[in-house]
Amino acid sequence: MKVNVLTLYPEMFPGCLGYSLAGKALAEKKWELNVVNIRDFATDNYKSVDDTPFGGGAGMVMKPEVLDAALQRVYRTGPLYYLSPRGCVFTQKQAAEWAMTSEITFLCGRFEGIDERILEKWPFQEISIGDFVLSGGEPALITMLDAMIRLIPSVMGNRESAVEESFSKGLLEYPQYTKPAVWQGRAVPDVLLSGHHANIQKWRLSQAEQLTKTRRPDLWEKYLADHNQ
Repeated sequence: MKVNVLTLYPEMFPGCLGYSLAGKALAEKKWELNVVNIRDFATDNYKSVDDTPFGGGAGMVMKPEVLDAALQRVYRTGPLYYLSPRGCVFTQKQAAEWAMTSEITFLCGRFEGIDERILEKWPFQEISIGDFVLSGGEPALITMLDAMIRLIPSVMGNRESAVEESFSKGLLEYPQYTKPAVWQGRAVPDVLLSGHHANIQKWRLSQAEQLTKTRRPDLWEKYLADHNQ
């Protein structure tokens, strides 16, 4: 798995991806990180990467010729994504699909965004982590990559962990407990101590369904629709 990142702030990577599961996987070469500084492709003496928008307005727009030169150097194959507030919202399903990809390339925007002609020329898909605006694509990308890297085969020790997590089956995850069985007067549910695996699975499903119905009615409606087909 090779990850190409085009950014104005290469020092932000690997960041927290250099630790824990992602960091260990990077050290073991289970995924490769290729960070490219977009400013290296500016051609003037000031290394300019942005300019004022046509039509007026606040902020600056990243220049198409600089981005195009960076893409020409880096992009060869695989999915190509632009981190954008107007993109489709990233999901667990997307993370699982990315984890099975051999190479993927991301462009992190800054300022007011990038010249639209870059999106017209190159086969970009726009993607977002939610309905809010960040100062740039880098924090969003780090979040997405963390979700994806842990799903790369052999990165997690127990593959069942990924199967049982929130969103993997369209539901939020059920409550988890560990020792001691009683803590500050609060007892672990009896069913989890019973050793009856069928009853445990039934309890976990009912808890996941109730949590999803209460906290994420949007997911609950989709779950019901999917299971009524």
